[in-house]
Amino acid sequence: MREVAALAGVSLKTVSRVVNREPGVSSELVRKVERAATQLDFRPNLTAANLRRAGQRTATIGLVLEDVSNPFFAAILRGVEEVAVQRGVAVFAASLDEDQNQEQQIIEELLSRRVDGLILAPTALEQGYLANEMRSGLALAFVDRAPRGVDGDVIVTDNRGATENAVRHLIGMGHHRIAFIGGVAALPTAEDRYDGYLDAMMAAQVKVPADYVVRDVRTVQQAERIVTALMQSANPPTAIFTAQNLISMGAVRALRSLGVERSVAQIGYDDFELADVLNPGVTVVAQDPRRIGRLAAEALFARIADAGRATATTVVPSELIKRGSGEIPPPRER
Repeated sequence: MREVAALAGVSLKTVSRVVNREPGVSSELVRKVERAATQLDFRPNLTAANLRRAGQRTATIGLVLEDVSNPFFAAILRGVEEVAVQRGVAVFAASLDEDQNQEQQIIEELLSRRVDGLILAPTALEQGYLANEMRSGLALAFVDRAPRGVDGDVIVTDNRGATENAVRHLIGMGHHRIAFIGGVAALPTAEDRYDGYLDAMMAAQVKVPADYVVRDVRTVQQAERIVTALMQSANPPTAIFTAQNLISMGAVRALRSLGVERSVAQIGYDDFELADVLNPGVTVVAQDPRRIGRLAAEALFARIADAGRATATTVVPSELIKRGSGEIPPPRER
């Protein structure tokens, strides 16, 4: 604050009043202080009193995910909390709702509260805006997707290879008319899963009709409508790969509504609640999100303890769980 005051040519008290949004400060002085604060990359320290007592630690970390209500990300949060609570650290969690602009805003809010570190599932096209924070000592770890524009510890799964393996399983069951229903195409995970689907189809020399691929699906309801339309088309697929758990739920609803859940094969990426008790059970590529969360938290606390350690990427294995839906053979040709 002293540096801001000096650069703006005002008193320390004026800076304090502007920072705390107190009345009675002229708009001209507010502009001077804000300009100086921006130039110095200054943020008000909302926990300054605690910092003085705690040796510059707030015992808090931030966790920024796509959607904490999604079972996959909720399990990541759980894993992070399990590690954090052992260290007496609280976790501030926030959802991005796949809004690229919201990512930076939410992170700014967390950093203004001086969290000791940050775990992020990147949504924005690049994370170069974090470079200054990292140079200033901010501890960072990334989950589910690697960052762009900065380097850091990353905990991911092999989305492309796991998808290729799942689609090869469908091909091995005799399917060639396999549809792909994917999530937000701009996300690296969605792109990797689509590439894995293409890898398997190309390796088997199976052509992919344009209407068999639908991407940028965001909700259960949207997935249900898309799968219903696909199954009612002139050349419906005999199998469907759904590349995200909410999409899988929508596909299950559509197939059951049409009464074809026992004749159309389905494999989903990510497990979801009750997938194992449906009839048939839904075959899934199951990640281990709780372990992903634990590893991300451990990497973050290691970074907090030693900012100079080398960054690393950890790939957590996934598993193809066969429950029946992915083992339905195609109908016999007449």
